Amino acid sequence: MQGFDGMDEKDSKKFALPVDSEHKATEFHLFSLAVPHMRAFHLSWISFFACFVSTFAAPPLLPIIRDNLNLTATDIGNAGIASVSGAVFARVAMGTACDLLGPRLAAASLSLMTAPAVYCAAVANSATSFLLVRFFAGFSLATFVSTQFWMSSMFSAPVVGAANGVAAGWGNLGGGATQLLMPLLYSLVCHLGATPFTAWRISFFIPATFQVLTAFSVLAFGQDLPDGNYKQLQNTGDKPKDDFSKVLYHGITNYRGWIFALTYGYCFGVELTIDNIIAEYFFDRFNLKLHTAGLIAASFGLANIVSRPAGGFLSDEMAKRFGMRGRLWSLWLVQSLGGVLCILLGRVGSLGASIGVMIGFSIFVQAACGLTFGVVPFVSRRSLGVISGMTGGGGNVGAVITQLIFFKGSRYSKETGITLMGIMMLACTLPIWLIYFPQWGGMLFGPSKKENATEEGYYLSEWNRKERENGLHVASLKFADNSKNERGRRVNSAPTPPSDETPPHV
Repeated sequence: MQGFDGMDEKDSKKFALPVDSEHKATEFHLFSLAVPHMRAFHLSWISFFACFVSTFAAPPLLPIIRDNLNLTATDIGNAGIASVSGAVFARVAMGTACDLLGPRLAAASLSLMTAPAVYCAAVANSATSFLLVRFFAGFSLATFVSTQFWMSSMFSAPVVGAANGVAAGWGNLGGGATQLLMPLLYSLVCHLGATPFTAWRISFFIPATFQVLTAFSVLAFGQDLPDGNYKQLQNTGDKPKDDFSKVLYHGITNYRGWIFALTYGYCFGVELTIDNIIAEYFFDRFNLKLHTAGLIAASFGLANIVSRPAGGFLSDEMAKRFGMRGRLWSLWLVQSLGGVLCILLGRVGSLGASIGVMIGFSIFVQAACGLTFGVVPFVSRRSLGVISGMTGGGGNVGAVITQLIFFKGSRYSKETGITLMGIMMLACTLPIWLIYFPQWGGMLFGPSKKENATEEGYYLSEWNRKERENGLHVASLKFADNSKNERGRRVNSAPTPPSDETPPHV
């Protein structure tokens, strides 16, 4: 098959960054605002950051809120579960929306729809209303899926892990920033004369307004794809409209997506759980002041500034040397080490040791999240959004299950719950060993020797003969060609089929 390297020189000159045949950037310049690639990067992470701040604005103020609303440990546990449970289905829906409508419209719409719930925190007056506020605000976490989809649509295979890792990592910084921001806002409002039980309510107006402003920025300045927005490209015929049922089918029938949903449940799901419990854990166990507990808890989320991006960069570097097998091995190893440190965090008894282990744990568990989305973009080309949504939703399912089992009520102390959560991490990371790509191999076995085990064979299997005759598969052909570097320098290259070969279903 003829490659796609010979792209029109005029097309490549339209972009500030070097691009591949799909016009995806082949370089990632972190501090650039180059249109459209790097502008999309900055809009995506800032929007996701705002949603993270809103969703986790309550935990740093829980010692005040629980006194005001007379919340029990069960009430607090239920509210924590509610904050991450709504996004389970929202993330799957977001993935489909991205496939069909584009990441820009999907992300901005969800941010605007969930911001009113954050404002409503100001009028919560019972355990039930507090739970509902956290439940509906938590839907906004589904913007993670649009963030990853957007980066995978803008950046080429050699740098997609880095782009996904930095965008999600900097977005996740909201979980740490809110641990600092909310106590400071609360103190400021108190200083201005408000009573404590009024001050925490007023504080919620800041993250809610920030979320609204970022949503309008995405709508005004964002672009779905390197060549334009979905609607514009569909109107000109440059991007054919896809069939919803087939997009969904090829996503949910790909077993690799389900494995990533499980394993992501015990890296990102664990991160969400820690965001909900860590400030209260240090406040109660070590008798700290609210502000001090918030500072310590913030260090967990703030580690995302380097840890999750490091996972993305590590995934890309391992792929350059060892191909897809390098991505999978590094993911399994890093996430397993995170599980060991999680077990240790629940066992240490001094404040200093707990802080040290928590920071180490945060680095590994967040890097595992970045490593996961170094692989996810290659699972499916046609159903990228569905696979991203399944994986992201799995993260929230893991958080819900973990909090239900270990952190609801008083069945387990928080330190015991953290230890048991680490054991769950180790167990639920093992299925990564089962992921296998015929054209690249898996952790235990190399690529298949079959003639049709190629990138083209894998990605074109998502299109039937009639769809290929209508030219709907061209984008998948380009993606397959641009994904050949996943063979790695140390992996035997798979053959490329002749152009008239019809690939079988994978």
